[in-house]
Order: sequence, then C-alpha cells, then structure tokens
Amino acid sequence: MYLNKVMLYGNLTRDPEVKALPNGTPVANFSIATNRVYKDRDGNKQEQTEFHNIVVFARQAEIVGQYLKKGSSAFIEGRLQTRNWEKDGVKQYRTEIIAESVQFGPRAGGSAGGNYQGGNDSAEKSSPATDESFSAGAGSPIDYPADEINPDDIPF
Repeated sequence: MYLNKVMLYGNLTRDPEVKALPNGTPVANFSIATNRVYKDRDGNKQEQTEFHNIVVFARQAEIVGQYLKKGSSAFIEGRLQTRNWEKDGVKQYRTEIIAESVQFGPRAGGSAGGNYQGGNDSAEKSSPATDESFSAGAGSPIDYPADEINPDDIPF
C-alpha cells in the first residue's frame, strides 16, 4: 500500500478565490504559509518559511470562501498532486495540496474555530479548547461564557 497524506497548520497568505468548474462544482484556491525554526551550525536561530498551494472542492470550497480570509489560521489535511501543462512551448508544473479536510484555527476576536470534513454536505463545528490538535501548546486557554449556547442562535 502507498501513502499520499499531507497535514499542514499555517496562515493564509491571501483570500481564497472561489470559482466554478464547467460542471458547476465550486473550487477554492488559496495558499498557506508555514515556518520552522532551527539553529544553524553556528548556533544562530534561523527561520524558514514555506508556501503551499491549496485546492478545495464542492461544499467545502464554499465554506472556505465564506469564512477564511488572509491571515486566518487553518489546519489542512489532504494529498499532494502535481499538475502539468504547456505554455508557449514550455512545460509548466505546479504541485498542490488537494484538501480533504479543513479545520479553522482560532479567530483574532477570540471566537471558536471550526472544521469541515470533506465527504459530507454539512459543516461540523468544534471548539479548539476541546480539540487536542488546537489546544496542545496553544498558550493560555480561552475563557468561554458559562451560559448554555442555544444551537438556534448560530447563524449557519
């Protein structure tokens, strides 16, 4: 068995562009920046930034276009795919991550993030305070109101 799996957590470098394929299926394109910090041979702290092209399809593309903006944090799970085409006689290549799952990170205003798992037509919301993937090493916990949240008050 072979494996093609990518997991990224980073910030959007631009607003998602949502378009439609000829058959009407929505598709969103955006990029995510990730970084790593390491020490070089001399012991100096270095930071390296990578930019990743993300493609999202169907209902998930609509949700991404509606809720994510430049600077938003997101956790992406998907697979690598390289496209090629010819332009002016020169073969062009582009490696992209086809997202199967997008989870929204915490927002600047302190509201909860959410996620969307590809494969079904409904958005599933989860609190980053209860999701270990967001709370591990995230710093101070978010203070949530003690009041019960009424699902009818949620606008989506």
